[in-house]
Amino acid sequence: MIHEIADTIIQSIGSIGYIGIFFLMFLESSFFPFPSEVVMIPAGYLAFKGEMNIYLAILAGILGSVAGAVFNYYLAVKFGRAFLLKYGRYFFLKEESLDKLELFFAKHGEISTFNGRLIPGIRQYISLPAGLSRMNLAKFSFYTALGAGIWVIVLVLLGYFLGSNEEMISQYLRTATVIALTSVGFITLFYIIRAKRRKEINQ
Repeated sequence: MIHEIADTIIQSIGSIGYIGIFFLMFLESSFFPFPSEVVMIPAGYLAFKGEMNIYLAILAGILGSVAGAVFNYYLAVKFGRAFLLKYGRYFFLKEESLDKLELFFAKHGEISTFNGRLIPGIRQYISLPAGLSRMNLAKFSFYTALGAGIWVIVLVLLGYFLGSNEEMISQYLRTATVIALTSVGFITLFYIIRAKRRKEINQ
């Protein structure tokens, strides 16, 4: 049964192509909590089989993620917090969740748009506090692309090297998530120390 579901997903990703990957990753990164694993791991497996170009699959995934994040960013910029709270509940965004996102953004600063992309449950919505604070769009896009790029590459490589072995993919995906979260901690610490030193020099 599990193999049949996996085969169906793989065939679906193959049929929708790179534009489909872009669209699904756009949804995953914006208002619809669609799991990126369901898109990019099968894409990696199809690349292994020679049915997709691995570089184009990665590019489509990253571009879709950035586009979805920018969409959320502009929603926050244009309509504000009240709008997000009013309509966000239809997409599983509660006031408590938005409060936590804003606190996370305030605590970690602009780099949170990078490390937030690597944290499950945050990656889809970290664009909202960035938009509410009117973060520089160029910086936002850069950090988002960097974080999304790392995650997309991890997923594609899992699919490429592990194929359709669901058990191994699940095991390595957990390991990859732990490594990503650990990296987030070190990168954030480095960023904070560097920012403090710059502040001390400028004073």
